[in-house]
Amino acid sequence: MTRPILASIDLQALKQNLTITRQAAPDARVWSVVKANAYGHGIERVWNALGTTDGFAMLNLEEAITLRERGWKGPILMLEGFFHAEDLTVYDNYRLTTCVHSNWQLKALQNARLKAPLDVYLKVNSGMNRLGFMPERVHTVWQQLRAISNVGEMTLMSHFAEAENPQGIVEPMRRIEQAAEGLDCPRSLANSAATLWHPEAHFDWVRPGIVLYGASPSGQWQDIANTGLKPVMTLRSEIIAVQNLRPGEAIGYGGLYRTTQEQRIGIVACGYADGYPRVAPSGTPVLVDGVRTTTVGRVSMDMLAVDLTPCPQAGIGAPVELWGKEIKIDD
Repeated sequence: MTRPILASIDLQALKQNLTITRQAAPDARVWSVVKANAYGHGIERVWNALGTTDGFAMLNLEEAITLRERGWKGPILMLEGFFHAEDLTVYDNYRLTTCVHSNWQLKALQNARLKAPLDVYLKVNSGMNRLGFMPERVHTVWQQLRAISNVGEMTLMSHFAEAENPQGIVEPMRRIEQAAEGLDCPRSLANSAATLWHPEAHFDWVRPGIVLYGASPSGQWQDIANTGLKPVMTLRSEIIAVQNLRPGEAIGYGGLYRTTQEQRIGIVACGYADGYPRVAPSGTPVLVDGVRTTTVGRVSMDMLAVDLTPCPQAGIGAPVELWGKEIKIDD
């Protein structure tokens, strides 16, 4: 690749992050969440580094098939379940565990012709109001599923909207307990934040996602800075041009940034087409030639501008870290 931009993946950091996650929930099994192509890291590149996990959780059927074809024989949980009744044939062939969150899925499971029962995660809406049955319906739906011959082992599942807050799971847990009353069943409730900070929600299976990749579920790096978790991806590029500007000159589309004094600006080969957020404002941190500085102006499709004032030695070809070991993705 001639353009000087590279995303590198630290597989050892990924392994370490899984180990740390296990230590946070030592009595639970772990679903490693690899949805969205392993959070953009590339599921085919990273799944082996997570090979000590108890199972993988994801969204896309194609990615589940990829894991099976690469040799993963353990459990695979489809977090949004099947999207069409005919998908169940593929779920059957590849032995996938499905989430069930809607009435139509009950009928589809009942009518399917499967070689063997599928394990099911029954989703409880504990207040996030995305997927799942209301707590007062869960007992009835559980019994309906239990009566379907195509259903194997069953687990109660939910998701937390505010687990990064100390009191963020109190009301959701009350709703889940209401739903689970009278049911003797395994549970999978804890996302990344609950895995780290709410041991009372660990139960049988935890589902860490973003923490595996070394980012904080709260969006604040300082919240995980002392955990030992490490960034897995580093995005690097180079300065490809330098502009020496007078006071009052505009930079980038829309002229959102104007110089107030003479200023040296570096142009970096990286933009929103490369995955850098277009909405990142002026002042977003970046590392240029080992020195921390900031972006200026609007991010373009394939370029962005940085302030070279703190690093006067930097010129064309100077290395740039957009995020990674020094510039945390949360920042």
